[in-house]
Amino acid sequence: MRVSLVTGAAGFVGANLVRRLLREGDHVVAAVRPGSDAWRLADVRGDLEPAEADLRDAEAAAALVRRRRPARVFHLAAHGAYSWQEDAAAMIDVNVRATEALLAGFDGEAFVHAGSSSEYGPKDHPPAEDEALAPASHYAVTKAAATHLCALAARSGDRHIVTLRLYSAYGPWEEPGRLVPALIAHALRGALPPLVRPETVRDFVHVDDVCAAFVHAAAATRVERGSVFNVASGRETRLDELVAIARTVLGVRAEPVWGTMPARRWDTATWVGDPSAARRVLGWEPAVALRTGLAATAEWLRAHPELHARYGAGA
Repeated sequence: MRVSLVTGAAGFVGANLVRRLLREGDHVVAAVRPGSDAWRLADVRGDLEPAEADLRDAEAAAALVRRRRPARVFHLAAHGAYSWQEDAAAMIDVNVRATEALLAGFDGEAFVHAGSSSEYGPKDHPPAEDEALAPASHYAVTKAAATHLCALAARSGDRHIVTLRLYSAYGPWEEPGRLVPALIAHALRGALPPLVRPETVRDFVHVDDVCAAFVHAAAATRVERGSVFNVASGRETRLDELVAIARTVLGVRAEPVWGTMPARRWDTATWVGDPSAARRVLGWEPAVALRTGLAATAEWLRAHPELHARYGAGA
């Protein structure tokens, strides 16, 4: 049985990827932080191999790959992606040093690293993967550094190591309080959440499409060493458009009240990815339309009443 190691397995994308790999018959080693609340994995805990590792400790990260010798590593663990994660030292430890340690011990068939669209910095167009990076935060700087480490390890060791720069993933198991789950949770009780400016934009890509991209990237062993691919819908969606879709799909009569949430430092009026390289080289393209994805995510939450309190979804 093929062994796949997933770091950040208890996170949003990680928990979805774990389920996909289990369905494909992999033996999944799910790396989680010691003492973390792995609530997203509760229903599949008996189907996987848990592995506690504090990735702030480079030696603990290296031990993950040395001991288990996975055929594939899906490196999704990160620090700083959420507004409450502001410790720059932790970002360096988790995003850079842990990545370096995992790469040093890797001798399997595929290593797929979760990069970030924030590596590009502010752009007024959909950036291609070879465009100069201009990261504008500590988190983005450390993610860009990790991408460069992956490319260096791939080329110097002739190994299949790929980075996927993720845009705005959404879907089941997303962090409560983020925009899409907050929108759905409020909609289930006929309301809308506090909202920033209506012209704020995102490039939304469903988590099922994101997981498919990881699987495609792992299998594409003939791609150029150290390749980077954008994982995006290729379509920019304004917040007022998203809210309009949600009101229609979820039957919400409440009117939006704009500016009731302060803007975040990363909010922008232009943010869209170019997925053409992933389509051309990996044979991957997003399949879930935003309207369909919102409806499916709402149905998922309705079907899990045990999560309603966590997401603030009323009856």
